[in-house]
Amino acid sequence: MNLKNISRTTRQNLVTYAIVIVAFAVIQVMSAAGMLSNSLTGQLIPICSYIIMAVSLNLTVGVLGELSLGHAGFMSVGAFSSAFFSVAVGDALPTWLTMILALLIGTAVAGVFGILIGIPVLRLQGDYLAIVTLAFGEIIKNLLNAFYIGIDGSGLHISMKDANALNMDESGRVIIKGAQGITGVNRMSTFTIGFVLVLITLVIVLNLIHSRTGRAIMSIRDNRIAAESVGINVTKYKMIAFTISAALAGMAGALYAHSLATVVAKKFDYNTSILILVFVVVGGMGNIRGSVIAAAILTVLPELLRSFSDYRMLVYAIVLILMMLFKQSPQIRSFCASVWERLRFGRLQAFFDRKKAQNTKKGA
Repeated sequence: MNLKNISRTTRQNLVTYAIVIVAFAVIQVMSAAGMLSNSLTGQLIPICSYIIMAVSLNLTVGVLGELSLGHAGFMSVGAFSSAFFSVAVGDALPTWLTMILALLIGTAVAGVFGILIGIPVLRLQGDYLAIVTLAFGEIIKNLLNAFYIGIDGSGLHISMKDANALNMDESGRVIIKGAQGITGVNRMSTFTIGFVLVLITLVIVLNLIHSRTGRAIMSIRDNRIAAESVGINVTKYKMIAFTISAALAGMAGALYAHSLATVVAKKFDYNTSILILVFVVVGGMGNIRGSVIAAAILTVLPELLRSFSDYRMLVYAIVLILMMLFKQSPQIRSFCASVWERLRFGRLQAFFDRKKAQNTKKGA
C-alpha cells in the first residue's frame, strides 16, 4: 500500500491508532517483565475508561461546540445498568458472554438516556445547557442513592424507603442498596478489553468527524445560523452527536464498573465530570488524539507523583498549567518548535561535518 495515495485524514487516523496500539504493546511487555507497580497496574482499566470518556465528551464539547457538565451522569447510568445485569445473571451465562452483554446494555441504556435528556436540553445553548446537564448529573446521582431494587421469583421490586420495604420472598436478592450501591460485582474487566473498547471508540468518533454528518455537526459549531440557512437540520445533528457521546460514556461506565467489587453513585459525581472536561480542554477542543494523550497522562500522573506526597497536587497543578499554556499560546509553541529545529539541524550539521572530515582524512 502506497502511503502517498492515502489521504491526509486517513494518515492522521492511522497514526492515532498506531499510538494506542504501540502503547498497549509497551505496557503489556512492561507488565510481563514485572516493571509496573501494583498501583499503576490497577490504573490501567480506569485509564481506558477515562480515555473513552474524554473522547466521547470531546464529540460534544469540541466537535459540536456545546458545553456539557453532566457527562459522569451517563457514565453512572451505564455502570449501574451493566452491573445490575451481571449481578442478576450471576453464573447463569459464561463470563465472556456476560461481559459482552453488560457492555451492550450499559451502552444502550446510556444512549437512551442521551436521547431523553437531549430532546429538551439541546434546545438550550451556552451556559443554560451547561447548567441543565450539570443538574442531570446530580439528579442521577441522588436517584441512584435513593433507590432499592431487588429481584425474586415474581420479578423486580423497587422501593425508595429501605430494603425491607421491597417485600420479596425468601429467594429474593437486593441488588441496588441505596447509597451502598451494587455489591458483589464480578470483576470481569481487563486491560485488553479496555484497549479494544478504546480502539472501537476512536474508530466511531474519527469516522463520524470526517463523514458528511461530522462536517454538518462542525458547521453547527462554527455558525448555527449559516448552517440552518443551507438546510442543515440543527436539532437532528446535535441529537446524533449528543446521543453517541452519551452511549460511549455508558460503555466507559460499564467497563469501569466491572473493574470494581462495589459500584456506588458517589464515584460519578460533579468532580468526575469536571475531571473529564479538564482532559478535553488540556488535550485540545476537537483534538481526539490530544484527548487520548491528556487522559492517559493526567490519570497516571498522581500515581507517579505519590512519592512526593506533600507536594503531589502542587506539581500536578503546575504540570496542568504548563500544558494549558503550551496548548493555548502560539508564541510558546513557535518558540519550542524553533528550539527543536535548531537542535535537530545542529546535530545533523555536526554529523555531516564529522563525515566530511573523515572523508578528507581518508583522501589525504
